[in-house]
Amino acid sequence: MPTQDSWTKFLVPVSQTAESTGMVDGDQALLDQHTQVRAALANVQPNRVITLGGDCAVSAVPFDYLHGRYPDDFGVIWLDAHPDISTVKDSHHFHEMVVSNLLKVSGSGFDQDIEHPLQPNQVFFAGLIEADLRPMDRLVKDLGIAVATPEQLENGSPIKSWMAQNGIKHVAVHWDLDVLDPDDFKSILPAEPYLDRSQFGAAIGSMTLDQVIKLLTDVGTDADLVGLTIAEHMPWDAIRLRKGLSKLKIFSE
Repeated sequence: MPTQDSWTKFLVPVSQTAESTGMVDGDQALLDQHTQVRAALANVQPNRVITLGGDCAVSAVPFDYLHGRYPDDFGVIWLDAHPDISTVKDSHHFHEMVVSNLLKVSGSGFDQDIEHPLQPNQVFFAGLIEADLRPMDRLVKDLGIAVATPEQLENGSPIKSWMAQNGIKHVAVHWDLDVLDPDDFKSILPAEPYLDRSQFGAAIGSMTLDQVIKLLTDVGTDADLVGLTIAEHMPWDAIRLRKGLSKLKIFSE
């Protein structure tokens, strides 16, 4: 196991502008971030990549890199209440088309930078609220991608079977924290205080933190977990406390 000192850390700065020149919002800032991440990975050439923070778009470059690192037996588990598999015909938000980009079918222009495109059998949607799929999610079924709802993941067997059937030995997991039940984990978008969840406009996760940790532990037992993204962290209490305290003169004098 690597020691803490053996990890190389790389901070990707967040642009304060959102200039768009194409079909994707903020494409210039996103392209710049992708360039920085690709350069860092090419320089360090790690065997494993952990990505923290940001929206679902942050998995795009690391997972493409890892597929190049493990070209013959690599798979992606997309642990999310939403599949993020739309195209530019349905969305102009890159975070909603990350998987289609990795499959090189998004039509966004970003997919031209994918060096190691995935095949549909290399992707597994875990924790997906299948009953709430939207027209923009149609590629899930059109491409025949494996899916397991939160209820189907109780014993972990769907993922284990998928890995065995497709010869997958190296796995990258994208963990959108929104796959969690907002009553179990409060630091996610649909757990916003006083939010009317019936008006949220998208599927709301139903897994517990304990269930996800068990799932990740099981995956790490059955395969080599080489990539892990933890995305969509929204610590509402910390945000509200910071905003509230910023109004006090004692912090500015």
